[in-house]
Amino acid sequence: MYTGSNGSEFAAKLLRYLQEVDYRVAWTNQQRNSIFRLRYDAYLREDTIKPNSSRMFRDEYDEFENCWIFGIYIKDELVSSIRFHVISPDCPKGPALDVFPDIVGPMVFDEGLTLIDPTRFVVEEQVASEYPEMPYMTLRVACMAYEFFDAEYVLATVRKEHMAFYRRVFNAEILSPPRPYPLLKKPIAMMRAHVRGVREKMARRYPIFESSLTERRMIFENREPAFLQENIPNVVSKIAS
Repeated sequence: MYTGSNGSEFAAKLLRYLQEVDYRVAWTNQQRNSIFRLRYDAYLREDTIKPNSSRMFRDEYDEFENCWIFGIYIKDELVSSIRFHVISPDCPKGPALDVFPDIVGPMVFDEGLTLIDPTRFVVEEQVASEYPEMPYMTLRVACMAYEFFDAEYVLATVRKEHMAFYRRVFNAEILSPPRPYPLLKKPIAMMRAHVRGVREKMARRYPIFESSLTERRMIFENREPAFLQENIPNVVSKIAS
């Protein structure tokens, strides 16, 4: 931890919150629809999407086999969510690859790297005001995925106003200025973090990003996509709704 009191106190506060947080992979329709509604409210509040009659925000990327959708819960209440795609030569699929093919493509196809591509990071409005630490709690998922899938980089496709946060916390480098992004009204920039290179520094400043092998295996090895066995709408045909 930091030797400075403010840094140590913040790190300790994050670790205390961790005792209240439950990370769940969304497999069922009920879990996923709750997350899609949370996304919709958050993105609409920020004027990032257009209203729709379903009051849900989802896209075809939610159905990819290399996609993981997480809900983060406090006292059994959904408070935030994030999804990520594990982009690799074996499964070269994901929004970052489609929007930034000139940047992500060479990393995957030429260098053979595995990348974690987090997107759809949202926090419930009241929780965001009560728990300003929630971004750290939520992004812990990406750090766990980075370790479990032995990735080289964690990508960050973010709006311009969020870039400073990723530079400060993850030492992320800017690879592209903002570009148009599917279904969003605001352009998105491309950044990437070489987590392995800053791991020790991150562990000292934000020990919450650390996780055990047991925790990661409990989350990622028990993959039971129940939603694939249910009758869910063809979201690809409904993206524009």
